[in-house]
Amino acid sequence: MKSSVKPKTTACQNYRFGTGGGGLAVIAIVVMCSTVAFAQSEDKVKAGLAAWRNSGCADCHGAFANGEKERDESPAGADLRRTRLKADELKLAIRCGRPGTGMPSFEEGASGCPGGGGDLYPAPAKLSAEQIDNVVAYLQARIVGKGKVTKQECLLYYTDKPDWCDDYN
Repeated sequence: MKSSVKPKTTACQNYRFGTGGGGLAVIAIVVMCSTVAFAQSEDKVKAGLAAWRNSGCADCHGAFANGEKERDESPAGADLRRTRLKADELKLAIRCGRPGTGMPSFEEGASGCPGGGGDLYPAPAKLSAEQIDNVVAYLQARIVGKGKVTKQECLLYYTDKPDWCDDYN
C-alpha cells in the first residue's frame, strides 16, 4: 500500500527552471536558496565552535587552532590555520586521532580507524558524528588557511571576555 504522505520540500527544491517566471524570479529563487543554505551552514559553524570550545580541542591546538596550546600538560597540537588537510582528512583525524602524535580519538569507539586510533592522550570529551561534522565546518569556515588571528575572530571566540581581544587588530 502506498503512503499518501509526501516528503516536505522547500521552495528551493520545488522550483523548476524553464517553467516561466522570468529572469528576476530565477534570481530571487537563487538568492533565497543561497541565503537559506548560508544560514544552515553558519549554524553548523557556530555549533562547531561550541564543540571546539567544550571538548578540549583548545587544550592542545589553542583557542584559535594556531598550535598555541592552553594547557601546559597537554601535548602540542598542530597549527590548523596552516594545515593542508581537506574536510574528509580533518574528519578522520578528529574521529580516529592520529596514532603516535598525541592526537586522541574523539569518536566513541572510533570503529574502522586505520592504526586503531590515537591513544597516547585520552580525549577530554567524546563527540557525536554530527558534532565532528560541525567542528570540521567550523575549521573550514574560520580556521584553515585564514592566516593570523583577527580581533573579530577573537571576539567570536571570547564573546563573554571582549577585553581579552584588545591585543588583536
